Amino acid sequence: MNNNKRSFYDRYRSYILLNKNIIISGILAFFSAAIITQYYSQYNSNHLFSSIIALTTEYAIYIPLFVYLYYRDNRSRYDPVSGTKNSFAIKRDVKKFFAVFSISEIVYAAAKILLQNELLGAMEEPYQASMISSLAAWVFYLIAINATVKMVKLFRR
Repeated sequence: MNNNKRSFYDRYRSYILLNKNIIISGILAFFSAAIITQYYSQYNSNHLFSSIIALTTEYAIYIPLFVYLYYRDNRSRYDPVSGTKNSFAIKRDVKKFFAVFSISEIVYAAAKILLQNELLGAMEEPYQASMISSLAAWVFYLIAINATVKMVKLFRR
């Protein structure tokens, strides 16, 4: 049984680490957006603008943190033991990540803004609208990002 778990982990290690980094950075972005939405709602009642502010806050936290975590987990792919950077691998993966994130972020942003805008009108607490819309948008995002990672063959076997 332990060997099966180990072989599963070895086979899907890159996907597991990618999703771990997405989830960790996403959790921090999730709570920061909820706090900002609650705080911002005290000063402005424009639901669409509040949704955009929440999304901007999420990106400001999520993207830098994800990049750091991903690089830390995959440093050996880009900085071999010799200490030299593999510029070709870095450029190739950046292009693929750009494609992957472009598609996935469009899915996430559209779902987040549309859902939060609707929920802000229907719910009493703005932070609840932010959290519910983020969770729903994350489902679509995780499906999109994992499908596009597989499509562009980011992780080769």
